[in-house]
Amino acid sequence: MDMLRQCLLAALLLLPLSNTALADTLLIDSAAQALTAGIALPARGMTMQQIEQKFGAPREKAAPVGDPPISRWVYPEYTVYFEHQYVLHAVLHRDGETAQ
Repeated sequence: MDMLRQCLLAALLLLPLSNTALADTLLIDSAAQALTAGIALPARGMTMQQIEQKFGAPREKAAPVGDPPISRWVYPEYTVYFEHQYVLHAVLHRDGETAQ
């Protein structure tokens, strides 16, 4: 029984690491897909003003939610997520999908 508890504890401690690795992979895959498709995505740290100047007005602007405030702008091929006025991530849409 003691061995079973040790195995369960080890599995529980390693579980959060698996989600982090998956998230990193998805972001890398999205960036790689954007490069292959010839789509320039906004870079992390850019401001909302810089995004509008370089990429134009988004199709949709979602109001900030939470603390810190996270908002998103939806473009036809990708969605940009902001914390305050700075880009956190730009995520390429899958074929035929848009962000919710």
